[in-house]
Amino acid sequence: MRLISWIETATAWIAAVLLAGTGVMLTYEVVARYFFNAPTIWAAELSQLFLIWACPIAMGWALSQRRHIRVTAVTAQLPPRGRQIAEILALLVVLVFSVVVVIYGWDIFFDSFERGRTTGTMLDMPAWLPEAAIPAGFAILAISSLACLWRAAQGDLPGEERISE
Repeated sequence: MRLISWIETATAWIAAVLLAGTGVMLTYEVVARYFFNAPTIWAAELSQLFLIWACPIAMGWALSQRRHIRVTAVTAQLPPRGRQIAEILALLVVLVFSVVVVIYGWDIFFDSFERGRTTGTMLDMPAWLPEAAIPAGFAILAISSLACLWRAAQGDLPGEERISE
């Protein structure tokens, strides 16, 4: 569990750095373009790549910290055991969905990697660079959902007291 927590935290920090880098690149692009009439060929595409990677790799941390959108109008009315069952069912859905996305995302990534596809832009980066973010991010989400499932099965629901047997 410590390793999973470490991975979630590390990827969240990487995502934060990528988002900050996006802000720096776009600010540089605006200044270069509008004040010096010297637009770059790299800032827009690299900032998109940073955004594409930042969002998926932070999903595991967001799940473990309960930062995803949740609708609790019904589950809040349930007794503790009902909330536990609802939590387990929701996490199972997240896990299954994540595994499916990893499988299909891997196929897309690997196809681009094998064929040597590129983005077709001025930088002409390999297309697999942004495509790899999906299987990577959803793999992290699947691992996080397994950890959250384990905790929920033990009766340890985040933000709530432990459910006793």
